[in-house]
Amino acid sequence: MIFNEKSGKKWRGDLRNWGFGVKLWQYVENSRMSKFFFSGSSYAKLDGKSRFVLPQQMRFGLVENGVLEFTIALSLGGCLAIYRRSDIEKIIEKFQAKQHLAKYQKFFTLFFSTLHQTTCDSVGRVLLPPILKKAVDIQGELVIAGVLNKIEIWPKERYDSHLKSAMEGRDADFDLAKMTEEAFALLGDEECEHATEE
Repeated sequence: MIFNEKSGKKWRGDLRNWGFGVKLWQYVENSRMSKFFFSGSSYAKLDGKSRFVLPQQMRFGLVENGVLEFTIALSLGGCLAIYRRSDIEKIIEKFQAKQHLAKYQKFFTLFFSTLHQTTCDSVGRVLLPPILKKAVDIQGELVIAGVLNKIEIWPKERYDSHLKSAMEGRDADFDLAKMTEEAFALLGDEECEHATEE
């Protein structure tokens, strides 16, 4: 929580209640392309209180309606994911429609019991909850990677190992050249679908 002496207001992540910098954040939000996506990566370190600094550009991408709030969740492959508030709301809405299916109960318990709604402090630090830190075995150094509509948080050693294996072709479950070809082929499929619709 931050106290603004000028306005007498406390800040809990709502940028509309904070004097300086608000216009910048609102400008970024308003000028953002409708098809915004996260990309790029950077290294970070947990401090003694299990906090890490989220890069400024990624923080800009998480702002919605002048508010910087987001959700940290377990993700695939041994990492965590940060979702925008609106994206996690869409995920929850779809899961709620399936909540009575027995085969998903264990997944729902694991997923929802580890969701953590949070924000950044005044310098962009995010507190990593102990249960999530333990779940993916983040000790000190981590990698923050932008991946389309989410931000992934990886233990540095695991991320570097996956990247090296993929680039050197040593990952038996992942053929980079083949996967790249297939991924870009999806773009062609998209164009064909649009042509058919027209």
